[in-house]
Amino acid sequence: MIEVELENRSGVAVDEVGAIALAQAVLAAEGVSEGELGIQFVGPDESRVLKQEHLGIDEATDVLSFPLDGLDELPEGEPRALGDLVICPQVVGDDWQWPLTHGILHLLGHDHGPAMEAREQVHRALWT
Repeated sequence: MIEVELENRSGVAVDEVGAIALAQAVLAAEGVSEGELGIQFVGPDESRVLKQEHLGIDEATDVLSFPLDGLDELPEGEPRALGDLVICPQVVGDDWQWPLTHGILHLLGHDHGPAMEAREQVHRALWT
C-alpha cells in the first residue's frame, strides 16, 4: 500500500483527499504498490526559498521533487521511501493535478522530455 502524508502550509484550501487519491492512482499505474510519499502544499515565499536553496533560481515554482528511493532496488524488508513533493497552489491555481503527476514521475526517476510528457498524458485520464 502507498502511504501518503500530506501537509497544507500554503494558507489556501486544497483538495487534500483528491491529491492523495491521485498520487496513489498515478503510483499504482506506474507499478508502484508499496512505499511512502510526502506531499506538502506551501505558499509562494516558501516555494521561492526552496527553489533558491536547491536549484539556485530565485522564483516561486509550481512543484519541486525531492526523490529518495525512487524505483531503486531495496534490501528485503526495507520500506520504500519515494520522497517528497512540494506544490505551491498559488502558482498552479486550480490545475494542481499536472504538477502532482509531474512531480511523482520525477520521484520515479523520469526526466523532462517526450517520454515523460507521454506518461503525463496517459495519467491525465486519472485526473477528476
